[in-house]
Amino acid sequence: MRICVIGAGYVGLVSAACFAEMGNRVICVERDPLRVARLARGEVPIYEPGLEPMLKAHLASGQLSFTQYLAEGIALAEVVFIAVGTPSGEDGSADLSHVLAVADDLGDSLEQACIVVDKSTVPVGTGQRVAERINRRLAQRGRRFRIVVASNPEFLKEGSAVDDFMRPDRVIIGCDEAVSAEVLRQLYAPFLRNHERLLCMGLRAAEFSKYAANAFLATKISFVNEMAGLCARLDVDIEEVRRGIGSDKRIGTHFIYAGCGYGGSCFPKDVRALIRTAEQEGIEPGILRAVEARNALQKTLLFQALREHFNGHLQGRVVALWGLAFKPGTDDLREAPSLVLLDALLAAGATVQACDPVATAGVAARYAQAVASGQLRLSESPYSVVDGADTLVLVTEWKQFRQPDFARIRGLMRMPVLFDGRNIYDAKQLAALGFLYRGIGRPALGRCMVSAA
Repeated sequence: MRICVIGAGYVGLVSAACFAEMGNRVICVERDPLRVARLARGEVPIYEPGLEPMLKAHLASGQLSFTQYLAEGIALAEVVFIAVGTPSGEDGSADLSHVLAVADDLGDSLEQACIVVDKSTVPVGTGQRVAERINRRLAQRGRRFRIVVASNPEFLKEGSAVDDFMRPDRVIIGCDEAVSAEVLRQLYAPFLRNHERLLCMGLRAAEFSKYAANAFLATKISFVNEMAGLCARLDVDIEEVRRGIGSDKRIGTHFIYAGCGYGGSCFPKDVRALIRTAEQEGIEPGILRAVEARNALQKTLLFQALREHFNGHLQGRVVALWGLAFKPGTDDLREAPSLVLLDALLAAGATVQACDPVATAGVAARYAQAVASGQLRLSESPYSVVDGADTLVLVTEWKQFRQPDFARIRGLMRMPVLFDGRNIYDAKQLAALGFLYRGIGRPALGRCMVSAA
């Protein structure tokens, strides 16, 4: 098929490359000329495993191209995907200005019938608004065809987005018109050969499904984090509890890991948007408010634990951080727990030595003054940042942090104190090596006296 993807951000890029992988002719429209130039050279502006080689291969084959001109992108398109951002507005609702601007541009530019698909995460009713705006402008221009708008929410995890797209656990198509729904079913058929998991439903139901899915996953995380807080008071190990409840098939093992809070571009934004939608409908979203409040509290726990350990005196302490991105496999810092911890440590006068495989550039730009003063030192080497440190804090569980040489680390640190923000380490093993271990909702093990700063 001939496809146009509007927006060369995270969702748009992955979608465009994967559709091209299946033999479709894809043109991706991006308004930023510098970004278009980079992409045309095969340079991927985000870190996402597997995306760059796929993009380069299909640029070379001619299956994929980039342009900043909408008219060029949609000229022969059979399906047009809208994949622009929907950030949080000041009141927490989804900002639809980019989506609606694209709708207006499509109404002013389309010269042939096609299917327009909302790939962006949008509130219920957005598809109808997009269709009305496009068709009203087409009518004003005297065009005799009408555009059908469908919803095709994305369920991509940063760090495994290419694999998620190529082998989806489900594809949701929301469309109120049977012929258009069938076209989209055919488009996705190659991705579903081994397991038919395509779900067709109404447009509004598809729009809501995306929000409900993310809100439910965020709720699971916040629930387990709240249980971890109670475990900490009752001398219970949340890891043992996690295994106990995760063996129940009704609960499952996914998204029940206690940690230092969730971040990223989806969960925080979508929970806020769903709260705002409920308020607008006169419904009190008590569960969603609790999820958001618990996550905000969870992001402060590591700093609270550090402050408690050092008796409130962090001035002059050297704190090593492992992991800055909000999750492994991405350089995305949006809503990352590491930023809450960094802000607090720097304000308290600590010196921070931080390591992340791919996210240090973003942190360096955000904290340029701290980097220039030497209060924040960034590295891609996990061992260099622990040299001379008073404590090590694991924030993001990258694979290269999972089995380090703890004997070597023990020798490099001033004090062998480890705060495990993701509960990935064996507490007994670390205590045997001479570390004081502190996890999330786990009993502290080992002993380490606080030295003079």
